[in-house]
Amino acid sequence: MVLETINSPKDLRAKNFKELKQLSQELREQIIDVVSNRGGHLASSLGAVELCVALHFCCNTPEDKIVFDVGHQSYAHKIITGRKESFTSLRTYAGISGFPNFNESVYDCYISGHASTAVSWAQGLAEAVRYRKNAPKVVAVVGDGSLTGGMSFEALNSCGHRQSDLLVILNHNDMSISPSVGALSKYLTRLISNPAYNRLRLEIESFLGHIPVAKKFIPAAKKFEESLKGLVVPGMFFEELGFRYFGPIDGHNLEELIPTLKNVLSLGGPRLLHIITKKGKGYKVAEEHPELFHGVSSFDPATGRHSSSDVEIFSSVFSRKLVDLAKKNKKIMAITAAMPEGTGLSLFQEKMPSRFFDVGIAESHAVGLASGLAKEGKRPLVAIYSTFLQRSFDQIIHDVALQDVPVVFAIDRAGLVGADGPTHHGVFDIGFIKLIPNIVFMAPKDKEELESMLEFAFSLDKSVAIRYPKQGVFSLGNDSPVELGKGQILFEGDDLCLLALGTLVKEAVECRSILAAGGVSVGVANGRFIKPLDESLLRDLGQRYNTIVTLEEGVLSGGWGQEITAFYQKENISGLKIVNLGLPDEFIPAGKRKELLSRYELNAQKLAEKLTAIAGAADSR
Repeated sequence: MVLETINSPKDLRAKNFKELKQLSQELREQIIDVVSNRGGHLASSLGAVELCVALHFCCNTPEDKIVFDVGHQSYAHKIITGRKESFTSLRTYAGISGFPNFNESVYDCYISGHASTAVSWAQGLAEAVRYRKNAPKVVAVVGDGSLTGGMSFEALNSCGHRQSDLLVILNHNDMSISPSVGALSKYLTRLISNPAYNRLRLEIESFLGHIPVAKKFIPAAKKFEESLKGLVVPGMFFEELGFRYFGPIDGHNLEELIPTLKNVLSLGGPRLLHIITKKGKGYKVAEEHPELFHGVSSFDPATGRHSSSDVEIFSSVFSRKLVDLAKKNKKIMAITAAMPEGTGLSLFQEKMPSRFFDVGIAESHAVGLASGLAKEGKRPLVAIYSTFLQRSFDQIIHDVALQDVPVVFAIDRAGLVGADGPTHHGVFDIGFIKLIPNIVFMAPKDKEELESMLEFAFSLDKSVAIRYPKQGVFSLGNDSPVELGKGQILFEGDDLCLLALGTLVKEAVECRSILAAGGVSVGVANGRFIKPLDESLLRDLGQRYNTIVTLEEGVLSGGWGQEITAFYQKENISGLKIVNLGLPDEFIPAGKRKELLSRYELNAQKLAEKLTAIAGAADSR
């Protein structure tokens, strides 16, 4: 076993090609074994095994810097860099992250989880050490999907303009190359990446530069090289941005990848190495169905069959209801940023392809596109995970709210989302959406209320946001029509009132039952609306209860509870105590939602313990 001898990249650099190939196979086996138990990003990590091996073989890490875009292809990197034993704790509470994390290892430059960031980060690192003697090399690893994000293009443009000294590796896993073109391209890449060729090229340019009559040949020579490359490689776009382009080459062939990578690393300025890989490489079912093995729960490694679950999730309810509404309203259109499966829009795409837009990893553009559609009388819906909606904050303000056009925002994965950790928890949307004018903001308590809110959203001639969780659906009953800015009293009580929002209404109802068994009578109200607040309901509750406890699955700082507290302070109701419960002002670690709700004392049992103490303190006054 080669992997047993690898405790750091230094060990890897002592291996020969035969041993490195064996190491790649063993890395794949460990990744499959762990992910089949823990879940995670499988296909992308399997496709980048040889790349991770080659990078640590050719670079002097951690002095040289490797920056992963998104980071869901970094599992082999984690195992190589001293986390072989702890890899079994992948994506668990207090375990190692499913993404690069500098708190885990000096080999991880950043905590990454969002796409299109790596080139910007890498340029910053490269420019910071630009004039340092023996400056470290900087490499950005970018997937072809991440290049659909505007931030990547902004960074490429900046690197070319500044001639920053860094290497961008474009890991392309959605492209086929004909053998003839591929062979000639590989030959040309080996030629133009060779240090001897580049020294000769510079010496000839310098020599000709001192001969007046010969200067005119330099542009012609460069144009000839560009023309030749333009015939056989798809790299002229990058060349025009100021990069030297190399590739495409086979990203799984270490005997080709390592020499080319060494050559390209020895050069200066902005360079782009284009490699071709296969998602799911080495695991047949993942190769055949990479989309099903991108982000997976546990599965049987022998068959690839995922653990069965008959639990319906909120995304599925949203998906079916949207299609039903769109059948009746031909103006409804749907937009996603490269997440049709995750957001539930794949059904809409199937049923109404002409009214569906997948804009790639470009959340800002998704919202801008929606604005234009709405301006011309369409009813666009933008479905984006809460954590990614952050990336379109400016467009929500400037392109939608300021223009006062009706766009529906379906905010999926709101609240605690589990094992993907701090980069993916949807805990900030309440704070940043509620401060924007011209937007109605809602959170359903259950399955039926999500359906009602979605239908209600399209009945309004204004922008509406609806946040809902990543979890199995449930029904709480007590349904009533959705009215603008109106909450709902679910249960009366004597001692105090739980005023809950969205997902935590269920916890509040269960908490009430626990407390009732102990003789504590608690009222429960469903807030429904984050914006506008139901001021008449709040006044009523303020008159009837001495203590009101707000519950929200989001950060307390700038959240819904603080908004309610500010309202009561303005109303100046004497003797009323307000307690805000939610998530603290910190980044929430990875862990199952159930674990995290318990840790932050937001599940029914922990709430019951807390409220018993609050009720007792109120009685003793």
